Amino acid sequence: MTDAELLTRARDWLDQDPDPDTRAELAGLLALAEDGGQAALADLSDRFAASLEFGTAGLRGALGAGPNRMNRAVVMRAAAGIGAWLGGRLGGGRHVVVGYDARHRSADFAADSAAVLTGAGHRVSVLPGPLPTPVLAFAVRDLGADAGIMVTASHNPPQDNGYKVYVGGTGPDAGAQIVSPVDTEIAAAIDAVGPVGSLPLGEDWTVLGEEAVERYLDAVTALPLCTDRDLSTAYTAMHGVGGRVLLRAMERAGFARPAVVAAQFDPDPDFPTVEFPNPEEPGAMDMAAAEGEAAGADLVIANDPDADRLAVAVPGHGLLTGNEVGGLLAEYVLDHTSGPDRVVATSIVSSSLLGKIAADRGVHYEETLTGFKWLARAGAPGLRRVFCFEEALGYCVGGDGGRPVSDKDGISAALVVAALAAGAKREGLTLVDLLDAQARRYGLHLSDQLSVRVDDLSVIAAAMRRLRAEPPAAFGPLKVAGVDDFAGGRGDLPPTDALRFRLEGSVWGRVTLRPSGTEPKLKAYVEVVLDVDGDVAATRARGSELLSELMASVAGAVSA
Repeated sequence: MTDAELLTRARDWLDQDPDPDTRAELAGLLALAEDGGQAALADLSDRFAASLEFGTAGLRGALGAGPNRMNRAVVMRAAAGIGAWLGGRLGGGRHVVVGYDARHRSADFAADSAAVLTGAGHRVSVLPGPLPTPVLAFAVRDLGADAGIMVTASHNPPQDNGYKVYVGGTGPDAGAQIVSPVDTEIAAAIDAVGPVGSLPLGEDWTVLGEEAVERYLDAVTALPLCTDRDLSTAYTAMHGVGGRVLLRAMERAGFARPAVVAAQFDPDPDFPTVEFPNPEEPGAMDMAAAEGEAAGADLVIANDPDADRLAVAVPGHGLLTGNEVGGLLAEYVLDHTSGPDRVVATSIVSSSLLGKIAADRGVHYEETLTGFKWLARAGAPGLRRVFCFEEALGYCVGGDGGRPVSDKDGISAALVVAALAAGAKREGLTLVDLLDAQARRYGLHLSDQLSVRVDDLSVIAAAMRRLRAEPPAAFGPLKVAGVDDFAGGRGDLPPTDALRFRLEGSVWGRVTLRPSGTEPKLKAYVEVVLDVDGDVAATRARGSELLSELMASVAGAVSA
C-alpha cells in the first residue's frame, strides 16, 4: 500500500468513526503523517494495512482507531455481522445476552453491541454491570438465548480489549464458545457489513437485574462440595470483576469470608499493581501471598481479571501449576459423581496425568485441541462431561446434576478447591500432601512452559517450519522418540498448528509447541514423568533438575 493509499484509507475511516475519542486520535495521526512524519505513517500502516481477524477466540487487540484495533466502529461491525449471521441461520428476532468486564471501553462496546443487535431486530439482554465471563456463559444457557457476547480481554495487558461469542440454544453445547465453521461464517458476515453510519440502532434492550447473578450463584453452590468448611483463605481479584461474586459464592457455600488483597479488589482497568494481570506471571501473586502469610491462611486463591481462571497457592509451598490443580480436581469430582457415562477431558498441551486417573477410575477420557471451546464439547453423544481442564489455570467442574457453565469458571473452581482443601485439613493434610499421594499412585508428573514473545509473527511461522523440517534429535538428555504433527489433524482432532515431541531416556517426557491464539507468542509446554520409589521430595528434586535442563534445551531449539 502506498502512502497515498494509506492516507486515503485513514481519512475514509475517520469519516465513519462514531467515537469522538478515536476520531481525535486518528485526526492527530493524520495531521502528523500529512506533514511527512514517518513515525505517524508507520503507526497508520499498522492500524490500516490489516484488520483484526475474527476467529474462534472472537476479537482481541489493542484499543485505538483503525480496523486493526479494538474500537467502537470495529465492535459495531462485529455486532452487525453476528446479527446478520443469526438472522440468516435462525431467522429474525433472536435473543442475545451481552456481558462485559471493567476494562477500558468495555461498557461502551457492550452498549454499542446492544444498540446494533436491537436495531437489527433481535432481542438483547445485557448483564447488570461488569461481571465475570462465566456469569455470561451461564446466562446464555440459563435464559435459553440464541447467542452470547462477552466484552473482555481476560488477562491481557491494560491497553487491550476483546470480544468473545458464545452459541446458545438448548443442546449440550449451549453456552460454549463458538468453533469452526461458525467463526468463518460470522467473519464473512462482518466483511459484508456496510458503513457503520448506516447501521440502524435500537434503544429498547433489557438490562437484567441481580437475579441473573443470583441464579448463577445458586447453580455453582449446588455443586457437590461435601460438608467440610474449616478453612481460612486469602484472595485477590487481580483488579478484575471477580471479587464480589467470589465472596458471595464462598459465603453462600458456607465458607468463611476470605482475607482479600484490598489494593487489588476493586476493578481497575489500568491494573496498577501488576505488570501483567495474569496470576501465572512472575510477581503477580506476590501481594496475595503476603496477605495469606499475614492472615495465617491455609490457602491462597486468585482470579484473573474476568474470573474465568483460578490460581491456587499453598503457603510455604507456593503456586500450584494448572496441571497440579487439574489432577486434584479431577479426583475430587470423580469421587463425588457416579456412573459409567462420565467423561473427563484435557487439552493436547496439558498434563498426561488425567488420562491415568480416568483409566484408574474406569471413566471415559478425551484429549482436545487447546481452548475451552473444544474442551466444553468433549465426549461422544450420551456421555456426561463432569470435568475438564487446561494447564493455563482453566477448569470446568460439574456434578451428577450437570455443569453450571460450559466454559472455564474461576468462581466454581474456587469453591471446589476450597472444599477439597477443607477436607484435607480435617485429615491433617494440605494440597501438597494430596499431590504427593497422587505421585505415589500415578507417578510424579512435572510440567513447565516457555513463551517466546515476538514483534513479527513471521518469526513464529519460520520456527514452526524449521522444527517440522528438521526436528531435534533430543532435548537435553532425553531422545526424541517420535513427533506428532497436528497440522493435518490427528484422530478426531481438527487440524491445528502444533507439534508434540515424544521423549524417552531415563524418564518419559514430551514437549509440545504451538503459536498462541491470542498473543504474539510461541509457546512450549514441557512435561516429565518419574516413578516414585520411596521419597517423593527426592524424586521431585531430581525431576525439577531434569525439567530445568529440558526447558533450557527447548528455549535453544525454539530460538535457533
